[in-house]
Amino acid sequence: MTFAEKVIQFNQELEYTGPPLPSGVRIMNPYKEEELAMRISSEFYRKFYSDENKRHLILGINPGRFGGGVTGVPFTDPKRLISDCHIPYEGKMMHEPSSVYVYNVIRAYGGPEAFYRDIYVNSLCPLGFTIMDNKGREKNYNYYDSKELSATVTPFIIENIKKQIVLGCYTDTCFCFGTGQNEKFLKKINNEHRFFKEIVALEHPRFIMQYKAKSQQAYIDKYLEAFSGF
Repeated sequence: MTFAEKVIQFNQELEYTGPPLPSGVRIMNPYKEEELAMRISSEFYRKFYSDENKRHLILGINPGRFGGGVTGVPFTDPKRLISDCHIPYEGKMMHEPSSVYVYNVIRAYGGPEAFYRDIYVNSLCPLGFTIMDNKGREKNYNYYDSKELSATVTPFIIENIKKQIVLGCYTDTCFCFGTGQNEKFLKKINNEHRFFKEIVALEHPRFIMQYKAKSQQAYIDKYLEAFSGF
């Protein structure tokens, strides 16, 4: 099987079967919930991953509602799917700041073909979470936003890191999006399970776009320098 077919199978089989989540927290599985996600993501992986090459792994936090939660492709919102990946999208047009930054990095790297030839992007928790705010609006929720949720989904996270390594990922270095809670959590479980020899943490794209947008080029350069080490 090519890398693409392995990822597609992983996505098709992706389902949370662990203990009940804390009250008010909903699991978000785009491959089951979004009509277009399975087809679009399969087209994406077949376009960029139809080979048997190994890749380095980037792990984000968990999918958001407007990027991977819609397209099924981590850190890829509908706008970037069309403009950069040249994959048609007929659904509702969404905009995710993290996707904007990631594709700025991808362009600086040499474009999607070059980037995805070397790198596979997903998340510690490949399924997302949402909660309802006090106005009845659905909001993104991170696996580490409550200790109860984090403890509940830890076995699911560990299981899926193992599955993603088997897709064809190197274990010398893993890149982590997030230099706070995500890095802390990944390093903790990595110390216990020895998935990777080294974890290289980079500031999360959302953090950069929200708080450091004026310094975006410096962070792009930092990302590129980190990726140049393999």
